[in-house]
Formats: sequence, C-alpha cells, structure tokens
Amino acid sequence: MFFKNAKWRASGTVLVLLWFCWLLSFLDRMVITVALPYIAEDFELTSTHQGLIISTFFMGYALFQIPGGMLADRFGFRKMTSIAVGFWSLFTMLTGVIFYYPLFLGVRFFFGLGEAPLPGSSYKAIATYYPKRLRGRMTSIQSTVNTLGPAFASVLAAYFISVFGWRHLFIFLAIPGFVVAFLFYRLVRDNPKDNPRMSAEALQELEEDEPTVNVTKPKAKMSTIFKNSLVWKAGLVWFFFDLTFWGFTSWLPSYLMNERNLSLQATGFYNALPYLVGTVAMLLGGAMSDRFKEQRRFIFAISILVAAVSLFFIIKVPSIELALLLQCLTAWFLFLSQGIFWGIVVDILPTDQMATGSSVVNCLGSIAGVVSPIFIGKLLDISGGSYATTFTYLAICLVLAGLIVPTLKTQKAI
Repeated sequence: MFFKNAKWRASGTVLVLLWFCWLLSFLDRMVITVALPYIAEDFELTSTHQGLIISTFFMGYALFQIPGGMLADRFGFRKMTSIAVGFWSLFTMLTGVIFYYPLFLGVRFFFGLGEAPLPGSSYKAIATYYPKRLRGRMTSIQSTVNTLGPAFASVLAAYFISVFGWRHLFIFLAIPGFVVAFLFYRLVRDNPKDNPRMSAEALQELEEDEPTVNVTKPKAKMSTIFKNSLVWKAGLVWFFFDLTFWGFTSWLPSYLMNERNLSLQATGFYNALPYLVGTVAMLLGGAMSDRFKEQRRFIFAISILVAAVSLFFIIKVPSIELALLLQCLTAWFLFLSQGIFWGIVVDILPTDQMATGSSVVNCLGSIAGVVSPIFIGKLLDISGGSYATTFTYLAICLVLAGLIVPTLKTQKAI
C-alpha cells in the first residue's frame, strides 16, 4: 500500500513520517510511566503527586487541542506538525534536567501543550493524501503507535533507567524529535498538488473523491461543529475510552512492580507484551472499519465490553501468568475497538474540517487523561495501595463507552 504501489508512494511517505511523529509522541509521554517510581523516590512523592505528573501533561494537551486543530486547518498541517514536534522535544529534554517538583510539573504542562496540535494535524494529513476508501486502514496504521509506543517505551525505559538513570532517558529522546521535525517540514506539502512526488493517478482519484477541497482554510463555521450531536457523541465515547486507556497505561508499571512484585526488567517485558498484541488488533480494526461500515459500531461495542470483563479480572487471578494472559486479552479488544473508532471519525468529518473536528473529539479524551491518572492516584492513597477499586473503575468506564457507540450512526457530521 505504501512504496510497492507507485500510485500512493508519495502518500506513503507522508504516512511514514506521521507514524514516526506519533511514535515519538508516545515514547516521550509513556516512558514516564516506567520512570514514575524512580521520580517519586527522588522527589519523595505520594501516589496522588505521581498521578498529578501524568495529569499535568494532559492539562496542556487538552488546553491546546482544539486551538491546535484550528491552526492546522487555517495554516496547514505541515507547519503545525513540524513546530509541534520540535517544541515538545525541547520540553522532553528539559524533563531530564529539572530538580524542583513544581517546575517539573510546569515542564510537563508545556510538553503536553506541544503535543496537542499533532492529532488534528495528522488526521487532516491522512484525509488530504488518501481517498475515503483507504482512510480507515491508513488511520489504523498510524494508530499502531498507540500500541507500539507503550511497548517500545516500556523496554527502552527499563534499559535506560537501569543503565543510565531516568534523567538521561528524557535527554536522549529529545534528539530524534528535532530530526523528525526537520524532515517533516522538508518533505511534506499541505496540498498534494504541490508535492512533486505525487502521481497523476493519485491526484485524479483524490480530486474525484472530494473535488476542489481547500486544504488550508475551513469553509464551515466553528459553531456548525460544536452544535453537531455526532461530534459530541464521538467525543463522549472517546472520553470514557481514554479514562480507561490512560489510567491503565499510566499505572500498569507501578501495579506490576508494587502489587505483583516484579523487577524493573520484568516489568518492562510484562508491560510491553499486551501492546504488541494490540498492534495486530489495531490493524485488524482499521481493516474491519473499512469493510463493515454499517456494522462497525456494534463490533466496537462488543469488543469494548469484552475488554471490560477481562480487565476487571486481571486483579482477581492469583498468578502473574494468568494476569498477563488477561492483560493481552484486554489489549486485543481494546485496540481492536480503537482501530474501528477512528475509522468512523475520519468518515463522518469532511476533509476541510478534519483537524478541528477530530481535535474536538480528541480533546475530550485528553480531559480524561487529566482526570484518570490523578483520580487513580487518589484512590490508591485512600485504599492504602490496593488496586482492586482501580480496576473496577477502569472496567466501568469501558462499559459506558460501549453503551454509547451504537448511537453513533455513520453519516456526515457537518
């Protein structure tokens, strides 16, 4: 679909660069979950204060999510993506050199603010460079970083922390970010017609798919997006989904070390494996989203409910082997549904409003990222470190997402 097919080779280059942007964004935000116990030791933090570190990132991420999407619609995803990657890479580096907790929180806030324009910009790029018949699969390929990112982060963080310490980890991760920011600005164009590597066949299909799309200036008013019920329903589904996703990913390493008494190296492995399983499920979900357009919301609902059940029982089983099996089962159905979901979103939003509309949806997920980690930290402090209540809360959130999504009928949202 990428470089083997000359027709979409230039589009494939854009997708690969987007994939690396997303990979770096997930590496930079996820390694801190493995580093958290060591950061807590250095700063002498409670579980609530540890949760606040994760939540502060999402405060900045949520705050600039919609403005970042609007800027991408207005000035183009090329500039916004390049600026965003370079900006957050700077604050990734600063994370490793701060010794004062309040200032540490400030750095994480601006790191989140820097990552905020990426979702809307990337979905707009896919909608610009690919026709509708391919968007579900291309979105799911991009979204494999949601699984591979945490998996790589777990292994990378475990190694770097054990050898060099947690501070050097963040300094190292900043370097590839500056490189990718430069490459994206150098190789990508906002309009496929301005890209000399685009084939005539691809340009013709894009024009027939959505004629005369203006890729930099929105045609619809912002009020049209905010008044549309489908946008808010999708956002609500994503809110409940991300309450679980960010709660689970933020606290799973601490759970494995504190509750299951695993070493740092074992935690890296056990934390990574479910995400590797989820990568396959994500790709399958994207293909299913393109193949079963009318049934996909019900497939999402069933998948998310199965994930809720398996997640609930992780804390109940006595052995680490059974817990790992349930973690993998949870990840499979969780990421299968995620691949389906964003296939729905990129279909119900028009190309010229893709960045802003998808940013509204993703913003609600970012708000969940603010709420869930610190709420779980508070639950752990209140319960004396017990994870039973935490896993019940995460399962309930998935059930709520599964109940809402059948109402999300696939039609034009704007």
